[in-house]
Amino acid sequence: MTDPAAGPAPRVALFVTCLVDLHRPSIGFAALRLLERAGCRVEVPRAQTCCGQPAYNSGDRATARALALGVLDAFSGYDYVVVPSGSCAGMLHAHLPGLLADDPGLRARAEALAGKTHELIAFLTRIRPLPDLPASSLSGGVTYHDSCSGLRELGIKDEPRALLAKAGIRVTEMAEPEICCGFGGTFCVKYPEISVRMVSDKTRDIAATGAKTVLAGDLGCLLNIAGRLHREGQPIAARHIAEVLAGMVDELPAIGAPA
Repeated sequence: MTDPAAGPAPRVALFVTCLVDLHRPSIGFAALRLLERAGCRVEVPRAQTCCGQPAYNSGDRATARALALGVLDAFSGYDYVVVPSGSCAGMLHAHLPGLLADDPGLRARAEALAGKTHELIAFLTRIRPLPDLPASSLSGGVTYHDSCSGLRELGIKDEPRALLAKAGIRVTEMAEPEICCGFGGTFCVKYPEISVRMVSDKTRDIAATGAKTVLAGDLGCLLNIAGRLHREGQPIAARHIAEVLAGMVDELPAIGAPA
């Protein structure tokens, strides 16, 4: 692993994601803070748009391809591309080359981009480890939800727990932390009854831990979980792990809570 104090600072492009941009920009600022703490030179390409995942998952390959071409143009020339979301990072890392497989030149560019794309927490453990983190001000127990894309497409499981431990946060595990929350991007729109049942099972599992806060690395999951917790009247806060590790707990309300 790389020592943040050694060698030149890598030039990192931050892929903000649509949900972060529209619903929780503070996650992007938290990611920026963490990456700079790890010794990176961070830029946010202004031309970035959607990663194309909603179109891709809906079978609209033409739109997904057009968006992919924009991603290739916006994020070329960087040492790394870092994403505070397992689902968007998974789209760029696991699916972009196949989407552009009919054009050898584009596929080569997509493979190069995929090879340097990392989810934020994985990047801060595997590639550019963070120095010691300040103790968190979170009170009450904490549990952690493993998002489907981060876990299954990118193999992210131990990394968030390791960084939370470094910040002095002990995770009380759910019975089934790896089970889907029912969001699934467009899945929750196409199959709302199934989605509600899945997220209800998830909130039941969260509540059973006795934790006062549930953390995750994907805002889509957190919005879904926070919404269900609110409708059930559960006094459990939902937060993105980046905001917690960046020391922003006291600056921000929980996801879905009144500002």
